[in-house]
Amino acid sequence: MKRYIIPVFIPHYGCTNECVFCNQHKITGSQTTVNEYHVRKIILDWLERLNYAAFIELAFYGGSFTALSIEKQQELLSPAYEFLKQDKIQAIRISTRPDAIDDLILRNLILYGVSIIELGVQSLDNKVLKKSCRGHTKEDVELAVAVIRKYANFKLGLQVMPGLPKDTLLKGLLTIRNIIELKPDFVRIYPTVVLNHTKLAKLYCENQYTPLSLDESIKYCSILKILLDNHQIPIIRMGLQATENLNSANVLAGPYHPAFGELVQAEIFYLSITKFLEKINLYKKNFLKQEIIIFHSNRLTSKIRGNKNSNIKKWSRIFPYFNLKFSQEANEKNFIKIKCDNQIYTLNINLISNI
Repeated sequence: MKRYIIPVFIPHYGCTNECVFCNQHKITGSQTTVNEYHVRKIILDWLERLNYAAFIELAFYGGSFTALSIEKQQELLSPAYEFLKQDKIQAIRISTRPDAIDDLILRNLILYGVSIIELGVQSLDNKVLKKSCRGHTKEDVELAVAVIRKYANFKLGLQVMPGLPKDTLLKGLLTIRNIIELKPDFVRIYPTVVLNHTKLAKLYCENQYTPLSLDESIKYCSILKILLDNHQIPIIRMGLQATENLNSANVLAGPYHPAFGELVQAEIFYLSITKFLEKINLYKKNFLKQEIIIFHSNRLTSKIRGNKNSNIKKWSRIFPYFNLKFSQEANEKNFIKIKCDNQIYTLNINLISNI
């Protein structure tokens, strides 16, 4: 069954402070004041276009939903709950801050059928959080997760932002280790980009902040994904989603790419296949060109070859004595097989991140 998300953007609603990276109006492309009427209209407009046989989820994005007054939360949730009771939508999701969670708030969310909560964690290093003006601490995150886990009603997602001010790869790894210990149901990874009209833009223009390059961010996030994959924690999004308002005119600097998640997956495939080729390279006894054929399902073509054949170009440099050939096959199941010296080796796609 297909899944659809009906997005309702509430930029800056409920936000008690201004994070250095944030310009929700540009990220969401929405500047409208949202009320009960708008929520109802958005749902009706989407339902006219969607297949009712699909699984449909309503998601409140942006802002800090539970930092709104209880009355405002109820106003926005009321029309969503009506459609939920009629089984015209099947789930309601909200995004919020870790320091805007308590038992009263959660019981109210349960009354209105909310089943998914996402917390904007961003980092679990207190120095990074302070420099980013998040207004909450690592301890606030741990407390919020503990309170949410008291209720079986909710799926929990955590959002992280590699590359914030004062962040390092080591701090990022420690953050992911702590995330794994918190056992969320899913994670989103948003590498930090510098948007116009933000505090981070000012720091960048004053040479007080250097964002990750695209290549650095891909390598950074590849490691994070491998760690999360090894603990069976799914990543449902990597990189900001492209919108009409999120483009080169609004992104001042940083690793923004509309297909960022695809680039990270290609990097992981590169690392996995490289490790296998290195084993073959160790046992080469001469400098004659050795033919190696990589067979794969056609759905993996872009991941194996890399963006603009970047993986193939790197393999050609690293293994100059290999005559690498690629053969794609139409197959419903993803697979990679490598032929060398008339022997065929199969790479386990399900374990390809375990490197």
